[in-house]
Amino acid sequence: MTRSDRTPRQRLDPAERRESILAAAGHVFATQPYETASIAAVAAASSGSEALVYKYFGGKADLYAHALRRAVDDLAERRAAALAALPDGVPVRDRVRVITLAHLDEVAGNPHGWASPVRRPSGEPEAAENVRNVARRADVELLRGLLSPSATVRHDYALTAWWGYLDAAAHAWAERGCPADERWPLVDAALGALEGALGDWAA
Repeated sequence: MTRSDRTPRQRLDPAERRESILAAAGHVFATQPYETASIAAVAAASSGSEALVYKYFGGKADLYAHALRRAVDDLAERRAAALAALPDGVPVRDRVRVITLAHLDEVAGNPHGWASPVRRPSGEPEAAENVRNVARRADVELLRGLLSPSATVRHDYALTAWWGYLDAAAHAWAERGCPADERWPLVDAALGALEGALGDWAA
């Protein structure tokens, strides 16, 4: 006897199915801690089966790392678009401001998301930590490219430390509910922190 109580499974080609699973994983990991999120929840959210999820991803840790990589790439694209929209000759402080705003837009859009490029929750798998480490090195190089060249040790420390400052400030902002009236004070504080660490924007 054929069951009629199951939700019909949509047939997708492999690329579409993988994309559907990744999108579902992004939603699940954004709303549940890694430890409690399950492959079953992702399968249900993607209108597929657990077997299908395992067909495309090695397991929960692998799926989480891919979801995080997707979030990192999306944020990088957002920053690049914001920089590209600026006219030529814009001062470096204004260029740093737009990548700071892109960072905060990511936080505001997903303030408590686990698979997020701007949060580092406990319990993450090692694969996710590797994604974050690669992304942070890219963050430092992005910032380096906006500033005047410098071979000083102070410069290197300033670039690395600033991203930690911004992450901490953004986390505090998220914990306060991402209030709109605190957005610009946070941006000003972040820009001031970098200027202070460098000693001068041209340092």
